[in-house]
Amino acid sequence: MDYYVKSFSELSTKEFYEIAKLRIAVFVVEQTCPYQEIDAYDEQAVHIWMQERQTIIGYTRIIDQDTTVTFGRVIIHPDHRGKKLGNQLLEKTLAVIKTQMPDKPIVISAQAHLVDFYGTYGFVPVSDVYLEDDIPHIRMRKERQ
Repeated sequence: MDYYVKSFSELSTKEFYEIAKLRIAVFVVEQTCPYQEIDAYDEQAVHIWMQERQTIIGYTRIIDQDTTVTFGRVIIHPDHRGKKLGNQLLEKTLAVIKTQMPDKPIVISAQAHLVDFYGTYGFVPVSDVYLEDDIPHIRMRKERQ
């Protein structure tokens, strides 16, 4: 399995197409959540993905928000779930943040059912549960070490 870390301008058209295809398949179709999946943050983001041969099997994007950093669109391809790949992807994401955006707290909008998962990485809830695109979410924060 290979990992890739690229800014938007470094992505090939084919890479962005494959990323968008996976994101739409899961976040719009699988989760039955019609919303503007491709957005202005894509141009600002650092894109991270795991690839096996020609298939993107995991993806996330990191966005520097000046005083904080966030990541989102965390996804594992449906055919590759249940293999702890989410842990690998999150560890890689946190390593990139530590290298490229050190000393900034990380604030995320996590799907509420993933509180314990993110909690094992030092994230703590900082909000009540709220609906984002009709899916329960919670804001979580991790202080830089």
